[in-house]
Amino acid sequence: MPKKPAVRVRMEKDSIGRKAVPAAAYYGIQTQRAVENFPISGLRAPSVFIEAMARIKKAAAHANRRLGLLDRKRAAAIIKACDEVLSGKHHDQFVVDVFQMGAGTSFHMNMNEVLANRAEELLGGRKGRYGIVHPNDHVNMGQSTNDVYPTAMRLATLELLGARLAPALDEFAAALGRKAREFDGVLKSGRTHLQDAVPIRLGQEFAAYAVAVRKSAAALDRAARSLGELGIGGSAVGTGLNTDRRYAGLVVRRLAADTGLPLKSAADLREAMQSLRPFAEVSSSLRNLALELNRIANDLRLLASGPRTGLAEISLPASAPGSSIMPGKVNPSLLEMLNQVCYQVMGCDLAVGAAVQAGQLELNVMMPVVNFNVLFMITILANALREVRARAIEGITADAARCRMYAETSLGLVTAVSPVIGYAAAAAAAKESRKTGRPVPVILLEQGILDKASLSRLFDPAAMTEPGTPGRTHKTSPTTTLKRRRRKPAPRRKPVPTSRAA
Repeated sequence: MPKKPAVRVRMEKDSIGRKAVPAAAYYGIQTQRAVENFPISGLRAPSVFIEAMARIKKAAAHANRRLGLLDRKRAAAIIKACDEVLSGKHHDQFVVDVFQMGAGTSFHMNMNEVLANRAEELLGGRKGRYGIVHPNDHVNMGQSTNDVYPTAMRLATLELLGARLAPALDEFAAALGRKAREFDGVLKSGRTHLQDAVPIRLGQEFAAYAVAVRKSAAALDRAARSLGELGIGGSAVGTGLNTDRRYAGLVVRRLAADTGLPLKSAADLREAMQSLRPFAEVSSSLRNLALELNRIANDLRLLASGPRTGLAEISLPASAPGSSIMPGKVNPSLLEMLNQVCYQVMGCDLAVGAAVQAGQLELNVMMPVVNFNVLFMITILANALREVRARAIEGITADAARCRMYAETSLGLVTAVSPVIGYAAAAAAAKESRKTGRPVPVILLEQGILDKASLSRLFDPAAMTEPGTPGRTHKTSPTTTLKRRRRKPAPRRKPVPTSRAA
């Protein structure tokens, strides 16, 4: 076999020794060591995290220039290099595996070296020489992995939540809401314990799904608020060593202006670096969302089961052939995918919880695994919701005749006459219906328990889907009317946006 052409290299030196680095690479020796030390998963940092860290480096360069600590020439070159990364350039230069040195030092130095080498190049120098711009002295001025990495985690998570997951959740809930209105007149049998229950409208089921998704989204938004408290400026252990007293405020204000996010300096920079509690809150909210989505997906799969031997109350759009051996089979493929995503999210949350409690003294070195899992959870949930909404939810149709047949033959109908004839007599009628297959109203009529007029009035399935006893008129009780007591509405809390400003 022909030999592969040799890769041109340059030699670099660090405190450990010398090492060859690809000549064309913008990264340097510390990144090369990480590539060799951590060939673990083949997974790399997502673009949203790369850009979050570049944004911090840009804000730091602005702050240090303003404070007179970084000269204008170097600052301008570093800022330009950051802007290139923010525009999508050089992302192939971030080559450190997501499972790496504790605290994320390897990736942090990957960023410092790329920006330093590019800034050096912009100022007429050569990559790897660091004669003008040094990755530690200039790009990392006043910073530490210990305050930069968790700050980048917060920015990336807020960005991904606001730009990707929040819109996907809103659109998913809206699609369920539209189906709720479309199916509001479709009467069907309710089911509890997977057994016949009293009637419900198909639209009511879908409306409940929409409410569950919106409540999960609101809980996630609340959990994300504390991510806006940044520990940047704490440097190594949260004390701010080697930083100007004005530095942290300048960086945070620049980041807030650049991102449109509600950011502020943490009240205690040491706590912000020791504790990853905000990520545990977000992760558990993502898990809770997955639990709800998984439940809804399972319900829809049950309702669509069949088409001949299942419930078949609804039909899902055909997205792909469902079997390699059974011709014509169509499976609920999109919902099955959503199930799998939900199980993955549950597993990721377990990893996050374990890593969050693993912090020791002034730092939690398990930040990379928390960062990877949280961003991965958000990404796959947003993508899954988008595809399930577009390819499954929006195309659902209802078999109204089949639904009504179930409603009118359900043993649960006997519940409507229980207040009139008593629980024991109603249970006996239900037992006879189950045994003989004859409808409950027929049995009650034959046994002389109720006449036709009473049966017609009481066995109105549609009336059973709203509060009250079928066949009876109720005056509104003064204990239940909303007009009974006028209460001063509680002041509404202004929601904290998690998305970037337009």
